[in-house]
Amino acid sequence: MTNTDVATEETGPTAVGWAAFQQAEAEFAGLVEARFKKYRHQVLATLRKDGSPRVTGLEVEFRGGELWLGMMPGSMKARDLLRDPRFAIQANPGPDAKMADGDVRVAGRAVEVTDPAVRAFFVAQVSPPEPFLLFRAELTEVVFTGLGHDELVVRVWRPGAALRTIRRGNGEEGVREDA
Repeated sequence: MTNTDVATEETGPTAVGWAAFQQAEAEFAGLVEARFKKYRHQVLATLRKDGSPRVTGLEVEFRGGELWLGMMPGSMKARDLLRDPRFAIQANPGPDAKMADGDVRVAGRAVEVTDPAVRAFFVAQVSPPEPFLLFRAELTEVVFTGLGHDELVVRVWRPGAALRTIRRGNGEEGVREDA
């Protein structure tokens, strides 16, 4: 279950499904998925009708080459996504300030899934409470921020671009990007 690249003026930057991300950057995708799986609940940001942000909890699922978002019909986050599909999800930062496993977030667009066969696949895998709305994530950006050798390391991936690694130390060396 994969989808193809999507890009138009109306929908914004190119967005791809999880499988396309995995294919482009398998090791990085594995790191990101493992970080999300460390905790059950994540943090979802959507846009309210007036354009201001809404932040709420959410569980995500990785199944069949997709990143899935399931939620109750009529919930504010579901209403937000049905009106404006743009979202960001930050992996649960954990119980303390150490962030030993780094900080991970994905951004993109949520596509509502109404196809009965796809929904049946999801139900067979996850057994969500009924009724539910199901969205497939189309990614426009994946970011990992962590510490390495006394410096901040930021890895950024966007569809159609190479994985970037940006480093910033506490000294005078400034910001630099790996070649």
